[in-house]
Amino acid sequence: MNLRELFQDFNPSKFLIYASLLLFSVLLVLRLDGVIQWSYWAVFTPIWLWKLMVVVGASVGTGVWAYNPRYRAEGEMCVEFKAMLIAVGIHVLLLMFEVLVCDRIERGSYFWLLVFMPLFFISPLSVAACVWGFRHDRSLELEIMCSVNILQFIFIALRLDNIISWSWLVVCVPLWILMSFLCLVVLYYIIWSMLFLHSVDVIAEQRRTYVSMAVRWMTIVVPLLIFEVLLVHKLDGYNKLSFVSVFVPLWISLVTLLITTLGQKGGNHWWFGIRKDFCHFLLELLPFLREYGNISYNLQHDDSEAIEEMPAIPEPQKNTSIFQHKEVILPSPGKYFGPPPKLYIDMPD
Repeated sequence: MNLRELFQDFNPSKFLIYASLLLFSVLLVLRLDGVIQWSYWAVFTPIWLWKLMVVVGASVGTGVWAYNPRYRAEGEMCVEFKAMLIAVGIHVLLLMFEVLVCDRIERGSYFWLLVFMPLFFISPLSVAACVWGFRHDRSLELEIMCSVNILQFIFIALRLDNIISWSWLVVCVPLWILMSFLCLVVLYYIIWSMLFLHSVDVIAEQRRTYVSMAVRWMTIVVPLLIFEVLLVHKLDGYNKLSFVSVFVPLWISLVTLLITTLGQKGGNHWWFGIRKDFCHFLLELLPFLREYGNISYNLQHDDSEAIEEMPAIPEPQKNTSIFQHKEVILPSPGKYFGPPPKLYIDMPD
């Protein structure tokens, strides 16, 4: 484990999102099973903290941008600032939807179509954000998820208002289509990882990369699909499982996503106006962390320590020789094993 690489590749934005969703799902399950009797405003506390961090970070970043006009001349910084504004707009609409959900659950007085109205505005905005992101080579995962689920949002709102009486299995047809695509992605990585494992022309680094990608996608998509199937069957009344049992696969996916943030580069440099990677900013703010950031751990067994602990064996006295024959063993064609081994044979007089 190399802590320096973890500091360099850490993505704080995704870590905040996945940690908030994980904690929120735990509180929601406890509330649905009756373990806790909190109001839904308290259950949504992780979501409020997430949105608060987004709003405060964007406000500070906008203040730094306005206070230093020279930053506007930098092309990449300008693109990142616009990406931050797009993300803030989507998060504000999500915040409006979450507030309406809490109010609708607590009061129960108006239609769910009105509650889902912010999501209906998010979808076209997300489509425009995706087009802008592709033009400027930006990664917009949240925007993609919001743009492809517009039909799913409509079906859920209509079903909650009893305008349609379909079963939840039919209501979630757009979700099954999306999950089928994700399953194809998992199958793609599995096939390529198996091909690379049996190929002699591929270096070990590429093999490890594809195998890790296949394991990562399997650990994310398969539990997520199991969660969705269990949830739909519970809503349709086909099983009597507790919500804790239903949400366990979702927690596995969220924990996996949380771990993957340690190796994902990215993140906007304009959050809180730091204009650099978060971990670099943290190391400059707290210099004592640099000592730990330069430490690497090797968990492999080192045989040299065992050799040093063995008692010393005296070497036999070598005979002097006049002739020395050297034999070089060459590897088979088409394979490379590093420097060829050498064998020295001393011929006695």
